[in-house]
Amino acid sequence: MSAHSLATEHTSPATTTARSARRITVHGTVQGVGFRPFVYRLATSLGLDGWVRNAGGHVVVEAAGAPTALDLLTQRLRTDAPPLAVVTRVNSIELSGPPVPGGSGFAVNESRPTGRTERDLPPDVATCADCLAELFDPADRRFRYPFINCTNCGPRATIIGGLPYDRERTTMATFRLCTDCAAEYTDPTNRRFHAEPVACPACGPRLSWRETEGLPGSSALTGEAALRHAAARIAAGEIVAVKGLGGYQLICDATRPDTVARLRTLKRRPAKPFAIMVPGLPATRRLAWPTHAEEHLLTSIARPIVLIRARRRGRPRLATGIHPSSNRVGIFLPYTPLHHLLLGELDRPLVVTSGNRAEEPIAIDDTAALRQLGDLVDGFLYHDRPILARYDDSVTRVVGRSESVVRRARGYAPAPLAVPVPASRPLLAVGAQLKHTFAIVSGDRAVLGPHGGDLEDADTMDAFTSTLDHLCGLLGTEPELVAHDLHPGYLSTQYATGHWPAGRRVAVQHHHAHVASCAAEHGVTGPVIGVAYDGLGLGDDGTLWGGEILLATLTGYRRLARFATAPLPGGAAAIRRPARMALGYLFGAEPLGSQPLPADLVRTFADRKDPGEVQAVRRMIERSVNSPRASSAGRLFDAVASLLGLRDTATYEGEAAVALEAMAGTDRPAELPWRLARWGEGWVYDVVPTLRAVLAGQVEGRPESELAAAFHQTIVAVTVALCEQAVRATGVRTVCLSGGCFQNQRLATEVPVALRSAGLRVLINRRVPVNDGGISYGQAAIAAARTAGA
Repeated sequence: MSAHSLATEHTSPATTTARSARRITVHGTVQGVGFRPFVYRLATSLGLDGWVRNAGGHVVVEAAGAPTALDLLTQRLRTDAPPLAVVTRVNSIELSGPPVPGGSGFAVNESRPTGRTERDLPPDVATCADCLAELFDPADRRFRYPFINCTNCGPRATIIGGLPYDRERTTMATFRLCTDCAAEYTDPTNRRFHAEPVACPACGPRLSWRETEGLPGSSALTGEAALRHAAARIAAGEIVAVKGLGGYQLICDATRPDTVARLRTLKRRPAKPFAIMVPGLPATRRLAWPTHAEEHLLTSIARPIVLIRARRRGRPRLATGIHPSSNRVGIFLPYTPLHHLLLGELDRPLVVTSGNRAEEPIAIDDTAALRQLGDLVDGFLYHDRPILARYDDSVTRVVGRSESVVRRARGYAPAPLAVPVPASRPLLAVGAQLKHTFAIVSGDRAVLGPHGGDLEDADTMDAFTSTLDHLCGLLGTEPELVAHDLHPGYLSTQYATGHWPAGRRVAVQHHHAHVASCAAEHGVTGPVIGVAYDGLGLGDDGTLWGGEILLATLTGYRRLARFATAPLPGGAAAIRRPARMALGYLFGAEPLGSQPLPADLVRTFADRKDPGEVQAVRRMIERSVNSPRASSAGRLFDAVASLLGLRDTATYEGEAAVALEAMAGTDRPAELPWRLARWGEGWVYDVVPTLRAVLAGQVEGRPESELAAAFHQTIVAVTVALCEQAVRATGVRTVCLSGGCFQNQRLATEVPVALRSAGLRVLINRRVPVNDGGISYGQAAIAAARTAGA
């Protein structure tokens, strides 16, 4: 059902009063957020005549009446906008023609598609309190209806097929409104007025259950029966695939170790933590120690997964396999009516994780879900509302009392972000390889695509390109330039070089993009001292970087300092095998003038490892065979984790570093020895004294927890020292922190405190991920700045 003209009579001021007419255009996130009903009610209350309609990605208002009332309308369109709206610009012009006759009323007119214009897409948002009250009210006609929603909540980005945002351009187009829903949809006093996903049990989507061996569309149970059956199967220890907002989810009982272990095996996810969903804040407090800021995030309309310090003896007891080797647990609250109903039936914490195997895209199509997930689960709880766009759950945390997004997806994307230097032409930034996102830039607005996982193979590339095509179509943007990483092996780089000629490509160094992502989101164009700590990125000299201090603007950078290099024996194999990385440092750390590591200390570690591997690694390093050197902070964390016996093998990126952080706890021992050496016109952190102290501490019997904490203190001290040297050399006193190592809560908290104590201004990523999920935004900001005016 499309939007239509709706007018109403009202009592207007005396027609003898001077009248004028204006056309007002409102830009921003103003479609799918109840903006037209808001305009209707506001204009009516002010005694104005005219109309409002969606047009492309904005809202157009033509209103006539007393000039003072029109002034108020223009002002309050910005100041009193609905909670979900984000108004970025309001333009108003006087109309020269005769004003609308007094007393003719105000109308919501049919939408009109337009040509290229700014288009902001609303993210999906959590079920509102009003809908929840109806969901559990036996007297309400939507009692226990899993798809209840209104203007203030429900699906948005995942169902939109085109703009203007009207039902006919969503996946709800095939669900014809019943008489009752149509009455609500056309009643300007109803909170479901022009709520495009509005539905009820009589006319809307329907739940179904099918066994794993069933065919698509086959079902023995529907509606309430399907829901209760799924809940019973989860309670019995089984794994159920549930069709959510942005894709299928795998759900099971988080208190059953056997079920969680089975899920890990089937999903090929041996150690990476699972997120759990609980009914509300009381349940959260029984499992973790949320701060006020974390509780605010948990209950926000985005309903992200929030990383919170876990209780050691939570109630009920979570399975040990939920968050192994991490002292933080990812918790989120239900954000769909279906989640609320399932938790109400089960009354226990649930594992709710993406519906895929490790490194595969999330299943969104019913037929594909059966093929991809059929051997992982014991049944499917699904529905007949199609999902147009793939959106995983967002992950966030609190750093220094402020939010810092870890994974930007449902609830956050595709809301736009500003870029400090507007792009002269539409551009695309294709991001990196891990934790992949892309960014589409038009003018001063960047729209980040949702988190897409790691670009590993054809399936994840197909998911990336289909999401990109969908979002470009919705935004009405055809990129004319592409920004990409320097690394030729990244699939994102290969996509850029394969689809754009050289003259339309902007190559961006990985760590410059990290620093720019932080600076740009804070509106800083530079110069800044950039601290970029991560695993690996290709430097402009062809070597691998990862522990970098840069002097940077959005158009360029200079390398001021770095961590010492060490070989990666076996290349990528060293990333998956921290023990190899440790041997790389012990046998091949960059000689910078320190006393070599004592042979007896090296033997204390090497003798505990497989002799064949030790011998092979030593030969590779001595002969410089498949052992590229890297100045990587992330790899140093891996090496120390292995030296302390915490992780010799990593099953996911950062696993060893996570274990090292958890082992460090909250103790504050003295830092370990460290040294800075001259490096050309800059400085380099000589890691050998630190590694010698770690090995000696083990021989002396110092606890692993004490050594892990001391290592963290050392990295803080080294960072401050490197930044102080950079400030002396440049006079720049603003520091931007970015890179995956700053996912480490301890570093992200203590490095800013120490730098501020040294009198420096410190910025860290907040709305954009500090990890490689923020690379595309940094690339976009750099490309826009470099090509400004071109």
